[in-house]
Parts: sequence; structure tokens; C-alpha cells
Amino acid sequence: MNLTIIVPLYNEDESLPELMAWIHRVVSEHNLTTEVLMIDDGSKDRSWEVIVALQKQYPYLKGIRFRNNYGKSAALFTGFEAAIGDVVITMDADLQDSPDEIPGLYKMITEDGYDLVSGYKQKRYDPIGKTLPSKFFNFVTRKMSGIDNLHDFNCGLKAYRNEVIKNVELWGDMHRYIPVLAKWAGFDNIAEKIVQHQERKYGVSKFGVSRLITGFLDLVSLLFIHKYLKKPMHFFGTWGFIFGIIGGVMLSYLAFIRMVLGIWISSKMPAMIFGAVCLLLGFMLFSTGLLAELMSRNSPYKNQYRIKDKI
Repeated sequence: MNLTIIVPLYNEDESLPELMAWIHRVVSEHNLTTEVLMIDDGSKDRSWEVIVALQKQYPYLKGIRFRNNYGKSAALFTGFEAAIGDVVITMDADLQDSPDEIPGLYKMITEDGYDLVSGYKQKRYDPIGKTLPSKFFNFVTRKMSGIDNLHDFNCGLKAYRNEVIKNVELWGDMHRYIPVLAKWAGFDNIAEKIVQHQERKYGVSKFGVSRLITGFLDLVSLLFIHKYLKKPMHFFGTWGFIFGIIGGVMLSYLAFIRMVLGIWISSKMPAMIFGAVCLLLGFMLFSTGLLAELMSRNSPYKNQYRIKDKI
């Protein structure tokens, strides 16, 4: 199969018929054998009923319905697991991503040989409260990840070789950092394509300014896990050693002036407390490092989601 299109969605019943008709026109014009996976992330409106009705009109449409709202990363990860197309394209369901971009993205993967192509919404139809935090977020991500040629990490419109999405694991809200995860997985042939951005036609945005904070925290978490996942003792042990040395030197000095020089140290009580705290903190950090070495972050339940229906 040439192509899998993954559409994560939440409360988008009004836009789905128009989106599916648009996708059908584009893939038919370019003779692409296609499957469309719509992942309903626990919608409260009629999104699932609309998907079921559309499936009768478009047999290559498949749907997965979550029992609960798990978030975009969960929806994408489930779609990635199910995708069978040689090229996988993800896009949002709100009609702000244009299906007319599909052939160009497909060509960049199949003919130009890229592992991943990320859309760049150079001209955006979003309020300033959304665009300014996004610019800051993308700037920080570029600097911290070393992927300097991307300007819109969080663009929902992306294309991948199938091998890429089968080697990228998503959790939490890590969908923002799929290019970073792909690069760390060894797929560093990453490109960017300027794509058309549409004004939202139906509904309201599901994202607020708070995602700037959570996005930054996710990035710090991701960088920490990448660097220390296989060697947590390098982090905890190093800081434990530093604090242990500080505390040990401080207490040894106080013991020396009391036991050898015979000087009372009652006036140096703050220094003694500081030394004891440092020594204890060093021991705790060192012990945490040892425990982290013994623990695996890979829980068998980490990426299991309660699916209510499939078609």
C-alpha cells in the first residue's frame, strides 16, 4: 500500500465529512492506494457516528475509538502501530491542514529519500496568543535538539517512511518532539516543507497557552531521558559524589579542629549542620542512582489504551 493517512481527532464531527471528501479527491487524482485511520480520542460529540457513516462511503477508511480522552500522542501512537502504508502522513481533523499537500509530502519521502518531512505553517491563521508561544517553543526546541532546519516542530502535517514510525515510541505529550525522537532513533534525514494553513472553519481550538509550559517541561524530560536512560548513575552518582565530598570535607575539618586542635566548635554549628545535610544528600542521590540502574522505565502498561470500537 502506498499511503496511510492518520487523523487524530477530538470533537470534530462537523469537519470530518468535508475532510474525508477532500482527502478522497486528492488521493484519487494521484492514484495512490490509501488507507485513512481516524483515531477518535474519546470525543463527546457525534464524531464516531460520523466516522461509521463515512466508512460506508469510503471503504478504505478505518476508525479506532478510545473509551477515554488520552491525548494526541496516544492517538498518534495507536495509529502508528496500525499503519501499513509505505508512507505515513499525519494531519489534524480541523481542516486547518490542507490535504492538497499530500502529493508533495509523499514525493519528498518516495523520490527525494527523506525519512521525515515536517510541515511549516509559515503563514498562520491563529491568534497571537497561540503564535507567539509557538515561535518561542520552536526556537528553544531547535537550540536544545540540534535540529536547526525545522521551524514548526508541532505542525500536525508530517510525512514519514513507515520504518520511522515503527521505531518511534510516544508517551505523555511527546508528539511535539517526533522529529527529535526520530533523529535519536537514527533517522536524521529530516526536511521541512512550507505548507498551506487554513483558518479554522468549525469548532474551537483544543489547545491553550498552558501548552507552552508543559511543552518546555516535556522537552527537559525528553532530553534527560535520552541522555541518562541507559546510565542514570552518571547523573545521580555524580551529584551524590559532589555533595558527599562537600559534606565529608566540612565535617572532617570540624572534627580536626575539635579533636586535634582542641577548639570548641559550638560557634560553628551552622557549618556542621550544612556538612551533615550535604553528606546525607550525597548518600541519598547515590542510592537513587543505584535504584534507577536496577529499574526499567519500560512498563508493560505504558502504552496500553482502552479502545471502545474499531471499524
